[in-house]
Amino acid sequence: MPQQSPPVVETYAGSVRGLRDRFGDLYRAIPYAMAPQGARRFAAPEPHPGWPGIRDATEPAPTAPQPARPFGRLDMTPYFGPGWVPGAEYLALDVRTPAADGGKRPVMVFVHGGGFVSGSNRAALYDGKAFARDGVVLVTVNYRVGIPGFLDLPGAPANRGLLDVLAALRWVRDGISAFGGDPGNVTVFGQSAGATIVGALLAAPEAAGLFRRAIVQSGSGTGAFTPEQAERVTAAAAKALGIRASAEQFAAIPDEHLLGILPELSGLGLRTATARDPLLGLSPFSLVLPVQPADGLADGPAAEVSVLIGDNIEEGNLYLVPQGKLEPSTEADVLAVAAAGYADPGATVAAVKAARPNAHPGELRSALLGAALFGAGTTRMAEAHSRISGRRTYVYSFAQRSTALDGRLGATHTTELPYVFDLADEPWLHGDSGLLGPDPAPEGLAEAMHGAWTAFARDGDPGWAAYDPEQPEVRVFGG
Repeated sequence: MPQQSPPVVETYAGSVRGLRDRFGDLYRAIPYAMAPQGARRFAAPEPHPGWPGIRDATEPAPTAPQPARPFGRLDMTPYFGPGWVPGAEYLALDVRTPAADGGKRPVMVFVHGGGFVSGSNRAALYDGKAFARDGVVLVTVNYRVGIPGFLDLPGAPANRGLLDVLAALRWVRDGISAFGGDPGNVTVFGQSAGATIVGALLAAPEAAGLFRRAIVQSGSGTGAFTPEQAERVTAAAAKALGIRASAEQFAAIPDEHLLGILPELSGLGLRTATARDPLLGLSPFSLVLPVQPADGLADGPAAEVSVLIGDNIEEGNLYLVPQGKLEPSTEADVLAVAAAGYADPGATVAAVKAARPNAHPGELRSALLGAALFGAGTTRMAEAHSRISGRRTYVYSFAQRSTALDGRLGATHTTELPYVFDLADEPWLHGDSGLLGPDPAPEGLAEAMHGAWTAFARDGDPGWAAYDPEQPEVRVFGG
């Protein structure tokens, strides 16, 4: 029997036709803003003008200009996707729905990670078939990264990648009902840089009314750059290109040249008299804000939004194990991380040693990296949100160790994603260089984690008690 074609969906910008499979309907590469070409690369996103006829929505969109991101022996292509796939209309989104039938299903909008320099919704990990199977409409979003997305430039709006996500959420508000989603029941969720963006949305006045719930996976409520730090990156980029630091001058530079100078921006000293480098040199880009999101929640919709937030117990391993840096780590390396990421390095090292008396220097270095990059900012965001939201904050910890790279990768950054998306049995995630390692995924973990995420999206209750800073309850997955 021939497969039935999905219905044509009428959006406010034009009609689209996608694909149908046993999980529902998939509509790809729907533009939510005008193509960011030329000077528009450094402007706020503008609504797409629409198209005549029926637009083919069966092929994935191009991706934002981005560099390759090798991670030693670890295969991270399921996370980063294909890299840069050139094309004009990459400010686009995919919609995976049980049926485009005008129903009122919960909607989840996913914001990918990638250090503010890479990533896209083409990554295999973001296949939304399990969400559609379980009655949720999933939207995955591309946004500007790197210099076009996050370099702070005179004459250009700040945080253009964040503005893109806001534009996509407005598209969801105005258009998702045609795909069987409820615009009044939207959960925005993100991981890593995407989670930090979600945290910033909680503190952004212009995000009010665009979502009802938020999930912050391994992000940081304290991961933004100060204007002074951003200015250093901008000055270095302008010097590398031999131009003035202005939107007009940068708009004249091709994307290839903007990517070409990224190595010259790595390793910049961003510590100032008032702020540490929240990314510890791992990326020259972040959000640029006058106050950290965790300290500005009262300015945005956070008080009216339920939040699910957490991190992984060995986040720092991703930046040491694949590169062969864990075992050779020394006491000097431990002190260097403490000096870069903490106000009192000596006391910090003493505390982490006391908490892990049998740990070798690599484990201590990983623990300090994870806490500085993700853990401390996650805790601060959870505590700040719980104070203003009336017990609508839910905290989790991910502890399932990956056996990749000779069993050493552990419960590191990104390893929760296959369980959230219920893809942990996919063969391309296994093997010694696969993200989850050669061992099979533990039975029931993906069901539990994916189930908690979808339950939270439906009614705001993931299945455990709300967070109380005085008596914190944290749901541990795996381990």
